[in-house]
Amino acid sequence: ERPTRRTEGSTVSRPLPPPLVRRLVTVPLALAGLPVLVATLPVWIVTGVLTAPFLPGRWRALRLLWFGVVWFACEWAALATLAWLWLRSGFGRHLREPRWQDAHYRLLRWMLDRVYLTARRVFRLRVVGTGEPLPRDVPLLVLCRHAGPGDSVLLVRTLISLGRLRPRIVLKDALQLDPTVDVLLNRLPNRFITPRPSVAEDVEAAIGELAAGAGPGDAVIIFPEGGNFTEHRRSRAIERLRGLGHADEAAKAERMRNLMAPRPGGTLAAIAAAPDADVLLVAHEGLEDLSRVSDLWRGLPMDDVVEARWWHVPSAELPRDADRDTQVDWLFDWWGKLDGWVAAERATRSR
Repeated sequence: ERPTRRTEGSTVSRPLPPPLVRRLVTVPLALAGLPVLVATLPVWIVTGVLTAPFLPGRWRALRLLWFGVVWFACEWAALATLAWLWLRSGFGRHLREPRWQDAHYRLLRWMLDRVYLTARRVFRLRVVGTGEPLPRDVPLLVLCRHAGPGDSVLLVRTLISLGRLRPRIVLKDALQLDPTVDVLLNRLPNRFITPRPSVAEDVEAAIGELAAGAGPGDAVIIFPEGGNFTEHRRSRAIERLRGLGHADEAAKAERMRNLMAPRPGGTLAAIAAAPDADVLLVAHEGLEDLSRVSDLWRGLPMDDVVEARWWHVPSAELPRDADRDTQVDWLFDWWGKLDGWVAAERATRSR
């Protein structure tokens, strides 16, 4: 797809297998998933009917089966389209040209819409968002709470389908084990990183590079917490701040009960690299129980509403010229505001 290791999305040490090697494994597995699932469909349906009285939710197994069939069908359609685009673009030589980049964004929008609309029908899961209209005349740095694998999909779908923005996403490199994610997102300006303290500078440089290339209509998506929320990770982040001598930040993080302390390096690198960008801060409530894939079975929300809220901070209001401590305080103060919103939403749900 791309000739260099850097544009392939791997920016840090300990990478996954090379793209050709991993795709020789992941693509056939994904393509085999749909025919195997369809061929064994009667067995799965009977099993789902028999186990329905013993599982939480209404027809949980059959709903997941329906969603799985659609997911593998989308993988087939996307991989076939990606192969066709590669051929039509001169065997990949012109993939970076605007015409072909736009075609890939249309494919991404189509796939995210299919996944979301299927989730609405199958799980009766609705997303309700509130906030100011998303601006398209400036680059956006989107700082999002991270509390489950579903939030990334919902956020990107909102930006690309409703906001008509072009997302530039900072993702964990392990997501490249999904072949559609691997091929499609590596053809677009995204960055796959390994979030480990030993490679923090490389991660910050990758985020800064991604933000520096953003223009009007682009949205750089960052998850400052660095991972899904768990109570153990929250406590560990507070202890890390104390160990580094950041007592004020540790105290603020301790007051936050629903979010983890943000790691400021990537966010500040993005703000410095994109001097004209506005910031969008995003919080949501409703996907917290899906921090692992196994949680899809036990805790998948059904017949529910996911609430989302975003706040728009214009570029002129960002502390660009302030010292680092002031910038870090700004980020922690905003994260405290997001935490307060999540707490209020949870209190409303529990009534």
